[in-house]
Amino acid sequence: MASDRKKAENTELFSGRAAAYDKGRPSYAKALIDHLYREEGFSDNSVIADIGSGTGIFSKLLLERGSFVYGVEPNADMREAAVKAFAGCSRFVQYDGTASHTGLPDHSVDFVTAAQAFHWFDTMEFQAECRRILKPGGKIFLLWNIRDEEDPVNKEWFSVLRKHCPKFRGPNGGFRPEDGRIEAFFEGNYDRLAFDNPLVYDTEEKFVSRCLSGSYALREGDAGYAAFVKALKALYAEFAEDGILLVQNDTVVYTGIV
Repeated sequence: MASDRKKAENTELFSGRAAAYDKGRPSYAKALIDHLYREEGFSDNSVIADIGSGTGIFSKLLLERGSFVYGVEPNADMREAAVKAFAGCSRFVQYDGTASHTGLPDHSVDFVTAAQAFHWFDTMEFQAECRRILKPGGKIFLLWNIRDEEDPVNKEWFSVLRKHCPKFRGPNGGFRPEDGRIEAFFEGNYDRLAFDNPLVYDTEEKFVSRCLSGSYALREGDAGYAAFVKALKALYAEFAEDGILLVQNDTVVYTGIV
């Protein structure tokens, strides 16, 4: 089926990017994690399904609070990185699954999270899977790091991506803060919270790795790759102060019950 081929293609977009992803991708606002554990019922007894868990950036924050996490990730390179990162941690179990078919048992988790991932999912198939795997009353948390598009650094960053990366459709696959997919998924009944989370890149290498981790980014060997990396380094040199590049960003979370 065409939809199955598209899902497989989306998964493969991240093959070979795990190292850059792990090195360059930012974490999420501490204030968000505090909110989840103070106000939303998360605890060290919680069982959480982190869907599209990648290399485990968000899973790590949950594990640090003592929760049990199922990391569900379809890309083999990303799964391997997470398995290495959490080797010896009995509270993390990796699943080779998708948002539509996690492989988790019925009604087995207290919460579902998806960090920087929902825009890749089939909205209604994911909704059905959440209903299947969540315990009664279990909530879903969809979150992103969303850069301030009025920030001069971000304006130049997006300009570089548009110029050098033909597959660039906008940050987060073209996701917008009031995206219709969110409305459809939660059937209009959800809350949105934002937490200040400025991104700090203290080395040129870390910033370039962040840029190369994007699904749309050119790969080494692609035509124009050298010019792309040169433009990224020039951006870092222009805006970094005392070796620090500060990027305005919020961690935004959408939460509800389906």
